[in-house]
Amino acid sequence: MINSVQFKSFEDERGSLHPFNLNSIPFIVKRIFIVTNVPKNEIRGSHAHFNTKQLLVCINGTVDVILHDGKNEQIFRLEKNDSILIPELVWDSQKFTSENSEILVFCSTEYEINDYILNFDYFKELKNKND
Repeated sequence: MINSVQFKSFEDERGSLHPFNLNSIPFIVKRIFIVTNVPKNEIRGSHAHFNTKQLLVCINGTVDVILHDGKNEQIFRLEKNDSILIPELVWDSQKFTSENSEILVFCSTEYEINDYILNFDYFKELKNKND
């Protein structure tokens, strides 16, 4: 169900370079955003999408990504440079577990509020109806 995408990083005494080759992402990227300045242990996300696929990349710190498929919950710890691919119709939350944690998010769609599922009970009902 859940996959990651590996990006090569280059580090030397001058610093780090982290290129993101968009052809490594298994969908056409329509939107990119960064989540930053989140207080330690704060939770973000807490929604699902009808159509949007996302690739979350931890670019600093550590973030626990909590995924729910309507029946089961899984927690994935992302550390710097780790990523996780989140398909549509998966409830996801992110717990920013260290100071200065940041995620870079690649999306398969442009922002559309009607693509968001914001009620967890409705999400579970929708998922269980389709099984």
